[in-house]
Amino acid sequence: MEPVEIAIIGVALLGFSLVSRRSDRWLVTMPMVFVAVGAALSASGVVEVSAARESVGLFAEVTLAVILFSDATRISLPRLRRQLALPARLLGIGLPLTIVTGALLGRLLFSEWALAEIVLLAAVLAPTDAALGSAVVENEAVPIRERLALNVESGLNDGLVVPIVALCTSLVLESGRSSGYWVNFVLRQIGVGVAVGVAAGLAGIMLLRRAHAAEWSDGRYEQIATFGLPIIALCGSVALDGNGFIAAFVAGLAFGSGGLERRPRPTEAGERSMDGPMEAEHFAEFTEDAAQLLGVVAFLVFGNLFVGDAVGSFGPAVIVSAIASLTIVRMLPVAIALTGTGMRLPTKLFIGWFGPRGLASIVFGILLLEELEERGARADQLFGVISLTVTLSVLLHGATASIGAQRYGRWVADRQVGPVEAAPTPEMMPRARWSGRRGQA
Repeated sequence: MEPVEIAIIGVALLGFSLVSRRSDRWLVTMPMVFVAVGAALSASGVVEVSAARESVGLFAEVTLAVILFSDATRISLPRLRRQLALPARLLGIGLPLTIVTGALLGRLLFSEWALAEIVLLAAVLAPTDAALGSAVVENEAVPIRERLALNVESGLNDGLVVPIVALCTSLVLESGRSSGYWVNFVLRQIGVGVAVGVAAGLAGIMLLRRAHAAEWSDGRYEQIATFGLPIIALCGSVALDGNGFIAAFVAGLAFGSGGLERRPRPTEAGERSMDGPMEAEHFAEFTEDAAQLLGVVAFLVFGNLFVGDAVGSFGPAVIVSAIASLTIVRMLPVAIALTGTGMRLPTKLFIGWFGPRGLASIVFGILLLEELEERGARADQLFGVISLTVTLSVLLHGATASIGAQRYGRWVADRQVGPVEAAPTPEMMPRARWSGRRGQA
């Protein structure tokens, strides 16, 4: 990209930052603004991201690795066990059913596609992004149970679909391989990714903890070092023929859990020292901010690279697929997953609707663009579905998040169907992303 183009992106970031708090009152979210900015810059010819395709691909890989790591660091596995029932249903039942339902729909709408292509599209569109509906997961009117479930689900499902996306992409590109090859491929991708991720995450938190306790390290460089861990995991796993995204995600889990859970302990001065998950949260603050910045740019790149070219060229099958992905493909599996929990229909609909598609689908789409672009009409339809689904999600979920959360909160309070708690959850802190500085209401 030219310096002028980069400067324009910087101006857009500065402009939104100046009105970011006030924009909440206008029901205008960051993704809405930057998708629109990216599309406008593409339509006007001022900024053309497509000219830097290789750089965009590298940017997408780093972005997804940092986001996966950042999401995972906010999860303490030992403590999460106490609140795992509802997220486990959404991830263990709802997520697979979402992929299956999406694949069945794809078979009906795109009958000429290969099975691997259909499952690939379903997997790319399965992950949710609670950042698009941050007004929901951060709204204290919504019961803590629902907020925690949506937050944990969105933090984990992008990492869980990575093996499926990787396998289906390889099947599409190399369909002539034997079944033995694919079994070995999956085992190697997952096994190496998990091993490298565990090693990077545990080594990172242990080394930083020891250096901090010995007063060898400066806090600024501790946070910069943490930002380097997902990149180490990504590149290290790829070098060993593993999946770099799985490695980054697992590294975040290992790092965020602090190895073994420990409780803050008093020092001789009567203060409480950092330890375990609390320490990891401190080390990862810069990484979370960096993930937010990378996410902002990813939405702009998405608007420039996908939306600008796709507007006006969506066929009926693409439109039906995109609308169904945000409704029946998401809401029916969620309703099935929540059967037996005692939840009422409005709660099931609320959780089902607020499963927006965002950064994970965008980054997967950017990574696939270079790989599949030469496949003609099928690739155009696949990218068309991704483009329209994410664009509709940015608009619809962004516009309804605040209003929907308030109305659902009033419904809960009026009927006393569940506790409305104001305290943040220790199991997974609400995202600061897209909503300003930490600690601000």
